[in-house]
Amino acid sequence: MWQLPGCAASLLRVSYTTRKLEVDDWPEFWPMLKDMGTDDDESTARKRYELLLQEPTWAILGAEDDGRLVGYAAIQDYGTHLRLGDLHRMSRLHDLYVTPDHRRRGVGSVLMQAVKGWAAEHVRYVLWQAGRQTSAPFYEHLGYRGDAFPQPDYPTFCIDVTE
Repeated sequence: MWQLPGCAASLLRVSYTTRKLEVDDWPEFWPMLKDMGTDDDESTARKRYELLLQEPTWAILGAEDDGRLVGYAAIQDYGTHLRLGDLHRMSRLHDLYVTPDHRRRGVGSVLMQAVKGWAAEHVRYVLWQAGRQTSAPFYEHLGYRGDAFPQPDYPTFCIDVTE
């Protein structure tokens, strides 16, 4: 048990589980995808979701709290590097989302650990961009440092999962 800063009387349990999502997770996943931001209608988004679930270069990982989906992360393996093979194999973290009622409760940290675990089996580096005012502070809180180049408002983060 740990205590959320500023909430002296309330204790929060941190025992989230993570797993790869499946087709049957769509009803819980769709509201999160919509909130994260998509221009697609549900039918179009669902077709793409189902295709990506079958794609070995993609992982859509979910975080659960007592069987309820409360967040997800989507990561893509870019494949073997042309000149350096797998020595510099890279992936991109496309999304990391936590439902509003579970934010600041450890779900994002658990999802990042799941991302790193998946990445360690597939690639060497994980790369992503984050909004300076929105999500970058979360990643910085976890100890990651973003580079303001090429877009100062969307710093680029890169971690070596072999370290």
